[in-house]
Amino acid sequence: MKGREFAFRKWHSLLGVIPVGIFLMQHLVVNHFATNGAASFNKAAHFMESLPFRIVLETFVIFLPLLYHAVYGLYIAFTAKNNVSSYGYFRNWMFMLQRFTGVFTLVFVSWHVWETRVQAALGQKVNFDMMQNILDNPFMFAFYVVGVVSAIFHFANGLWSFFISWGITVSPRSQRISTYVTMILFLALSFVGIRSLLAFVDPQLANM
Repeated sequence: MKGREFAFRKWHSLLGVIPVGIFLMQHLVVNHFATNGAASFNKAAHFMESLPFRIVLETFVIFLPLLYHAVYGLYIAFTAKNNVSSYGYFRNWMFMLQRFTGVFTLVFVSWHVWETRVQAALGQKVNFDMMQNILDNPFMFAFYVVGVVSAIFHFANGLWSFFISWGITVSPRSQRISTYVTMILFLALSFVGIRSLLAFVDPQLANM
């Protein structure tokens, strides 16, 4: 049983980085085209929609790995014992935040898929105007900001755990360096993500 759970956790860790984490970064890059205007974003979005075997790629490279990562992640989140009240160490807080952001990110991603991919299947176009209409609501804009930052934190902090799980960072020094690297990655990707959201609402704010 322990061996099986170990394998499940290894797969959960791997799929959270490859391909789900890579898809997150790709998605952020595509959204960042919005900072160059509606035409630029629409062109990038159309390119992604025009990829050959898109449905197969989305199913087997994105949705199924994401589904496994999400379901097993919920199991980890609700069976984990958080002890930050007794031991307020940095990594204990990161452990708790990893579980919290995982659950929140799942809610956010589910809603985002409903508002974009499901609506596209019902005949709407995924373009600049769609995202502008969604983010025009201040509540939805705040929800998207928190959701995007939550997803990026979950990926960046999960990457730190991934390096340990797969034997990449073994020594305390390498783990300390990994902490700095993943924190910088979190800040950089958060900048890209928030700037992209601002571009749909007010291009001038995004380019300040």
